[in-house]
Amino acid sequence: MFNVADEDVEDLISNKAPGTPSGTVFPYVGVACLGVFLFGYHLGVVNGDLEYLAKDLGIVQNTVHQGWIVSMLLAGATVGSFTGGALADKFGRTRTFQLDAIPLGSSNWRISLVLLLLRVFQTMIIGRSLAGIGIGVASAIVPLYISEWTDFSYRALGSVNQLFICIGILAALVAGLPLEGNPMWRTMFGIAVIPSILLALGMSICPESPRWLYQQGKIAEAEKAIKTLYGKEIVRSVMQDLTTASQGSSEPEAGWFEHFSNIFAVAVVTVGATLFLFQQLAGINAVVYYSTSVFRSAGIASDVAASGLVGASNVFGTVVASSLMDKNCC
Repeated sequence: MFNVADEDVEDLISNKAPGTPSGTVFPYVGVACLGVFLFGYHLGVVNGDLEYLAKDLGIVQNTVHQGWIVSMLLAGATVGSFTGGALADKFGRTRTFQLDAIPLGSSNWRISLVLLLLRVFQTMIIGRSLAGIGIGVASAIVPLYISEWTDFSYRALGSVNQLFICIGILAALVAGLPLEGNPMWRTMFGIAVIPSILLALGMSICPESPRWLYQQGKIAEAEKAIKTLYGKEIVRSVMQDLTTASQGSSEPEAGWFEHFSNIFAVAVVTVGATLFLFQQLAGINAVVYYSTSVFRSAGIASDVAASGLVGASNVFGTVVASSLMDKNCC
């Protein structure tokens, strides 16, 4: 089995691939992003229906249980994020996507059915935990798959991951509009089955990552995958460089001390960490989970619609950021 560093392969494909890859890459990216679309959908789905959900489960006065319904998704996501990379390395990127579609979709279908019949709080907790594992795995493999397929001139595709999360949140908020106050609010959970099925079916026709195929010694399949995306003109050059990278990967990697002795690296990490810190301090998570409840308590007539506007502004900001990244090559 070959051992090739992720960054080595990304650099190779970036340098060798022509600046205008075929449009074939975009459907593949779109299919992969169904995973993070579901990430966003699961984050926002309880926003509009938490009140009605609480009534049916008999936990209107129990805010702790309501908090558990929200937070168990994140607990499951933590587990999934730690296992996603290992699963992708063992089974391949596309197969892992297909496996991940099971908790992403089936957990919500079961939640809807069981809650319709039994109305059990524990079922909601289990279902949200399974969905969390699914979105955790997706958060690990979607950016990995995209980074291994896209070239340097399409750097902004790296931000598509975040864009689809925001679109998923918006979709969940918009789905709450016609279902507002409707006893069939469980439909909002069941809707997630549709993109899950599309993800599983779509990945059956998406090419596997050339890097992973090369690592597994599947040279012919790696060549076919590269040809599918970039054309046959560069297959030989990329394969030669993959071989060179595998031979040079035996060199010892730099340790943490060496990384942080680099002032530039420290500055980059500090800026990135600070941005994430302020994102959390801004309270965006509370907005995603509870904006409808907040608007309702403030006396706003159409609280769900107001939450939809919040989701739309979130998408708008991400689109602007993606455009700036592509324009300025950030």
